[in-house]
Amino acid sequence: MNANTDDLDDSSAPLIEHLAELRTRLIWSVVAFLVGMVICFSVGGYLLDFLLMPIEKTMRGLGNPNPVMQYTAPQEYFFTLIRISVVGGLALSFPVIGYQLWRFVAPGLYRNEKNAFLPFLIASPLLFLLGAAFAHYVVVPLAMAFFLGFADVPSMVSAYFGGDASADAADHGIDIVFNGKVNETLDITLKMIVAFGLCFQLPVLLTLMGKAGLASSRGLRATRKYAIVGILTVAALVTPPDVTTQVILFTVVYGLYEISIWLVQMVEKKKDEEARAEGIIGENESLFDDPADFDDPLMKEFDEDDEDDADKKADK
Repeated sequence: MNANTDDLDDSSAPLIEHLAELRTRLIWSVVAFLVGMVICFSVGGYLLDFLLMPIEKTMRGLGNPNPVMQYTAPQEYFFTLIRISVVGGLALSFPVIGYQLWRFVAPGLYRNEKNAFLPFLIASPLLFLLGAAFAHYVVVPLAMAFFLGFADVPSMVSAYFGGDASADAADHGIDIVFNGKVNETLDITLKMIVAFGLCFQLPVLLTLMGKAGLASSRGLRATRKYAIVGILTVAALVTPPDVTTQVILFTVVYGLYEISIWLVQMVEKKKDEEARAEGIIGENESLFDDPADFDDPLMKEFDEDDEDDADKKADK
């Protein structure tokens, strides 16, 4: 029997059994999502307070001792809690969903493929949580300080640098007062959290592409300038229109891009070690060497002949 066949689990099930297995995994995933959604809805008020914490601190820092948010439609608050429950339920149920996905695809993988895939399944939610936390505790407060302090320069300076700013009441004109809506403020916060969580998946994505042979460290370095343009474009689209948050997102994502290059290089190094152990390449060779870096004696001879022919034609 083939050695590769021995590495596979004994589960060569027909199509109907695979569909039945898929249905079971989907049912468990949906049930886990619904349970997580119900749990989040039951504590939706606390989750909403947590998500609105950046704007609350910003409003207090700008001199508002009693921050107030409002909703203008009877159903608005209810559907705001539903949105929070959907996002929170997906986050709570992801370990179950990931486990069901692993149980479905694992029987069809070789042992080395399982060892390669499982770390990414664990790293992906951790990196998403890291990106979400970075957005909630760093980026969103800066964005709120920019938006709320934009019309009042002393207050904005106070929000950024922690100083005390006071302004005398004007005896004429109209006071511009912020009456924030719950759903619109929450929309900004959730967009930032999801955007940074997804951007933090870059090392996982590029390293998986490197393992699959779809990306190389050489290629990633060669396209670095295009990556910079792409990251700047994403930063301009997903962040508020202030330079601070855009620079923060660019710096973080570009750092992740450089880390991804290093991780792909480690993957290539491991593949080279395995190829040397099997005698496929020599000691100083690599599977990922650029052929243009080496001079093939045979091709060099043909090139010299072509040059000689071109010189003879030029002499005539």
